[in-house]
Amino acid sequence: MDRSELILNKDGSVYHLKLKPENLSSTVILVGDPFRVDKVTKHFNNIEFKTQNREFKSVTGVYKSKRITVVSTGIGSSNIDIVLNELDALVNLNLETGEVLSSRKSLNLIRIGTSGAIQNDVPVDSFLLSKMAIDIDGFMLNYDLSNIDNKSFTNYISEKHQIQDHLYCYDCSSELYDKFNSNDINRGITITCGGFYGSQGRSIRLNASHKNNLSEIKKIKYKNYNATNLEMETAIIYAMSELLGHNAISLNAILANRNLEEYSVKPENTVENLIEYTLSKL
Repeated sequence: MDRSELILNKDGSVYHLKLKPENLSSTVILVGDPFRVDKVTKHFNNIEFKTQNREFKSVTGVYKSKRITVVSTGIGSSNIDIVLNELDALVNLNLETGEVLSSRKSLNLIRIGTSGAIQNDVPVDSFLLSKMAIDIDGFMLNYDLSNIDNKSFTNYISEKHQIQDHLYCYDCSSELYDKFNSNDINRGITITCGGFYGSQGRSIRLNASHKNNLSEIKKIKYKNYNATNLEMETAIIYAMSELLGHNAISLNAILANRNLEEYSVKPENTVENLIEYTLSKL
């Protein structure tokens, strides 16, 4: 692997995250907003390490004897691509030579994010666990997906729904699902979109071409789970984790309901409650 592919900083840290292997825990909480990192780590007993480069802020510390790293990813699929590749490199590559280590390591990746519901029975200010996630804009087609079995979902889409795009559906980690599932959280299929406006069917001054597809996607019920919410990262986290051998789960604070045209009047409280819920399950 040449140095133009895996770029290191002068101190030996990975290019964007500015982390070295010793800075990273095997349990990583992913948040979009850099300011949300401190909202998680304020609950820690102590802080061991912190760094920031652009939107990528990372803090490692201890919460009730458990070592955890919190990383802000920024917004969207392209940023997840950066974060997941560099996190994997930290644990599975010799950074100096670029060679894959003989002993592979798996990270536990837990997303705490915000999302908008597309079903009436997913209320604003509730929590939702993404059992599965659909990559609506095909970002993962940048990678070889031949090792991911998507045939049953593809058959379901072609038989039950008039959706022209070739969609892939990815699962969360069954181990992390059991850990974070409870009666206090909804479960469903998350739709990961490439942007906030057009790809989520929002029309401000430009007409959104995805609107017809989204109205059909709302009807998806696959393996007894409904399509429940829209956001911008989960499917990419799940897909890259599956390909790279990591465990991933996405926990969503529902701040809007698109069907009911509602938005939370206390979004910060809802996010804080989800942070506390997440930490209580670790």
